[in-house]
Amino acid sequence: VNVVQVAPSISATIGEAFGLPAGTDVNAKLAKALRMLGFDHVFDTTFAADVTIMEEAHELVERIKNKEPGPMISTCCPAWIKFMEQEFPDVIPNMSTCKSPMQMMGALVKSYWAKKKNIDPKKIFSVAIMPCTAKKFEAERPEFVTDGNKNTDAVLTTRELTRMLKTAGIDLAKIPDGHFDDPLGESTGAGKIFGSAGGVMEAALRTAYWMVNKKNLEKVEITDVRGLTGIQKAIVQITPDLVVKTVATSSLSNARKVCELIRAGKADFDFVEIMACPGGCINGGGQPRDAHDEGDNLEKRATCLYRLDQQNPRRCSHENQSVIALYDQYLKEMGSEEAHHLLHTRYYPREQVDE
Repeated sequence: VNVVQVAPSISATIGEAFGLPAGTDVNAKLAKALRMLGFDHVFDTTFAADVTIMEEAHELVERIKNKEPGPMISTCCPAWIKFMEQEFPDVIPNMSTCKSPMQMMGALVKSYWAKKKNIDPKKIFSVAIMPCTAKKFEAERPEFVTDGNKNTDAVLTTRELTRMLKTAGIDLAKIPDGHFDDPLGESTGAGKIFGSAGGVMEAALRTAYWMVNKKNLEKVEITDVRGLTGIQKAIVQITPDLVVKTVATSSLSNARKVCELIRAGKADFDFVEIMACPGGCINGGGQPRDAHDEGDNLEKRATCLYRLDQQNPRRCSHENQSVIALYDQYLKEMGSEEAHHLLHTRYYPREQVDE
């Protein structure tokens, strides 16, 4: 059984390779194209982004409640993780234990979904379409084997998928819309903005607020954490007594600055999002490249993701009905033993490889 998942940022970028304007959303066409290529089941990684937020927001709230030394750092970006393990292994205790959405999806496909469909997980070949070359390394990490099954068997970048589609004579701009498979195809606006720098942070804060207050933020948009360059700082009032200070940044030069503050004990913040690529996954190493107007394209790609968030009637990960069902039927609760077994991991100091 061949299954495939598609990362949130790709629907806003791959259209460029087929002559569509930058920032055109082709999510439904992607679902159709992947079936035309021969995949039996097509999933949206944005579902797993919503699951990641449930686990990460829960972890953040627990850490703050238990007054654990901060800040907590998000762990969706494998290039940042590898950089941290090599250059700043002393910040490993600060890392969230959550797997990335790709690996959460991979683990859920071969457990929850396989059980639902009565399929032997050993017979599932799971492919991920990612904006990122470092995801290939992540898929091979030995810690991402659950119950003897690799979470993800193979990773293709956006450009590799583009070549496959063109070789097969599939023009993404001209085919009809398709659909993603339930239940791993439903997603919220919060999951979609993962693809832009600051998006993981914003999505997690929306759900952390709800976890503490049992109601949503009056204004779910936290624009202070958004930005394609630099280091964005924001302060979010969760309750009258609880303020969460956040830092979101992209590029490894900024990551180094933030890690040096943590190392020196000068980090006066609670939650950090780091993406290795400037601007986040919309600018990933596997994305379409247009040398002439890269800056402009990035803005358009980001705008597309934020527009999809605004248009989605469900803006917060905890509103995803398929995610609620996943916890009710299978994981029981956030941070449960089963959730830790499938959805969490550990990180290790690594030697640097000399050139």
